[in-house]
Amino acid sequence: MCGICGIVTIGDGARVDAALLDKMRDTIAHRGPDDAGSWISKDGRVGLANRRLSIIDLSHAGHQPMSNEDGSIWIAYNGETYTYAEYFEPLKQRGHKFKSQSDTEVIVHLYEEYGAECLHRLRGMFAIALWDERKRELFLARDRLGVKPLYYTFAGGQFIFASEIKCILHHPAVKREVDLNAFYHFTTFLTTPAPQTLFKNIYKLPAGHRATLNIESGELKVEEYWDVFDQAHYDPKLTSQDWAHCLREKLTESVKLRMVSDVPFGVFLSGGIDSTVNTALMAAQMDRPVQTFSIGYKDAPDFNEFVWARQAASYFKTDHHEIQIDAHDLINFLPKMIYHQDEPIADPVCVPIYFVSKLAKECGTTVIQVGEGSDELFGGYKHWIDILNLERSGWRMYTGMPTPLKRLGLAAAQFAFSGVRYEYIRRATMGEELFWGGAEAFGEARKQSLISESIRKAVGGISSHDVIAPFRKKFDERSPHHDYLSWMSYLDLRLRLPELLLMRVDKMTMATAIEARVPYLDHEFVALAMSIPQKIKVGDDLKPKHLLKQAVRGLIPDAIIDRPKQGFRVPVNDWMAETLGTVGRETLQKFCARTDYFNWNVVDKLLNERDELAWYLLNFALWHEMWVEEIPNPKFQNPNTRGE
Repeated sequence: MCGICGIVTIGDGARVDAALLDKMRDTIAHRGPDDAGSWISKDGRVGLANRRLSIIDLSHAGHQPMSNEDGSIWIAYNGETYTYAEYFEPLKQRGHKFKSQSDTEVIVHLYEEYGAECLHRLRGMFAIALWDERKRELFLARDRLGVKPLYYTFAGGQFIFASEIKCILHHPAVKREVDLNAFYHFTTFLTTPAPQTLFKNIYKLPAGHRATLNIESGELKVEEYWDVFDQAHYDPKLTSQDWAHCLREKLTESVKLRMVSDVPFGVFLSGGIDSTVNTALMAAQMDRPVQTFSIGYKDAPDFNEFVWARQAASYFKTDHHEIQIDAHDLINFLPKMIYHQDEPIADPVCVPIYFVSKLAKECGTTVIQVGEGSDELFGGYKHWIDILNLERSGWRMYTGMPTPLKRLGLAAAQFAFSGVRYEYIRRATMGEELFWGGAEAFGEARKQSLISESIRKAVGGISSHDVIAPFRKKFDERSPHHDYLSWMSYLDLRLRLPELLLMRVDKMTMATAIEARVPYLDHEFVALAMSIPQKIKVGDDLKPKHLLKQAVRGLIPDAIIDRPKQGFRVPVNDWMAETLGTVGRETLQKFCARTDYFNWNVVDKLLNERDELAWYLLNFALWHEMWVEEIPNPKFQNPNTRGE
């Protein structure tokens, strides 16, 4: 696991500045503290750099950037290819020579054999930058599900890319401006939809996409190489028991593959189904105790899941570790959180992920398996079930009404409902999709009062449904099923997971030099899960994770399978009511006074109501201060170093 960056000169522009390249590289030393390398082409037009966290082949032979035998191919690579070892012998038989036992070198030779199609032979997570001297092209790729990020921009006659935006901002030609369209969508989705970022003219490569850059013309061709449904295949002859058996086998294989490592590995254990299954499958394949790690809260014990995590740890005889944090830890950590996020990931779960990652690193564990993706694949959220019930009943009846009646209903709803309920009625009236993702903050109606008039004029009357509509079109064209759970899963796999949930994991774990692996998002497991229709996954009575529970019954204790879902929660509302609320109010009030993004009266109301939505706005304000205005906030620079 690593961090990568690079600079490519377009046409006859200035040659790559070696000092600048090294500065960019070392800005992300936290992603790879074990080694650093840079390479600049003989003509000075291409520069690649890497910071390495040694996981596979810990020797110097794994040093990056890495080349093929004659130096015509150079690669900077961030990620892990779990099945790399199976390619050594076939590639050697075709005349390729190896100097290491690393997956990085396997990718180099697979590219020589198959070009861009080599990606279909990579099972894992990755962000790849590869210079092809013969074609005079830069090849970029992001893994299928978007576990690893890759950002890029054009500035000063050069193409600049990196694992983190902060590297790109070092380039003197890059300007720090807010993309107002991206900002508008951020207030709904808590993240920016790819390819946008909150920085104007800085983009992220979407999950499952690759790109080629022509060094002479500067033309960048971006294309999708994989979709969730590419390998999905529904067999109507299979029973729910058959599907459950297939899921268990494929998940077992996925966990086993993610145990490929030359350094210690473990599991983040909450005591829920997903993390407990990870622990069980890992324990079954190990001759020593699994390292497990849990986090809780000193000042909010009702949010803790220690009793369940300890039960799972005891059952599987793990080497278990725990940590507790409180509001003071959050306040002290906030500057570091904003720094490592690059653009705001307005999800408070970033905080516990960082501290439990730090605990794992301090205990000598470098690789961690996490449970992201399971709820999205199997309908594990209560509010998803609520939406399925809504879509099944009143939603269909309402959308079938004549337009004049729907408009009358919307007008009446303004007085009867607020927030989410009104937003659903508005969507039905406008003929929009009901489900916009598993994490929504402000709907279109609420944004009209929250966002300033000047910003709304600047974005020209756009709607965040503009983001949803293309995904719906692809779903309709590609899905083997058209039930609503399949749509919800598809949208979150394409939007919320890669740009919010997986980025909170990537940024917070890499901040502590920890590699997180995601077995539920193995692309073969995802394809299998997406082959299964709603009626089998949750049944006619809409039971969350019904099929997954069936698949793992007997693998983990029934008490954990049948326990009420608690979720990985953070007591941010309680914290906002205390010290965090005081400094948060002051920060937001000053921010609204000197900028023109939010209407203070709406923000003030959210703060008074202790609404978690205020936390999302505070994230944006702190990000803007640090990365756009470049001004310090003394309220979040406590000399107490517990958050460091």
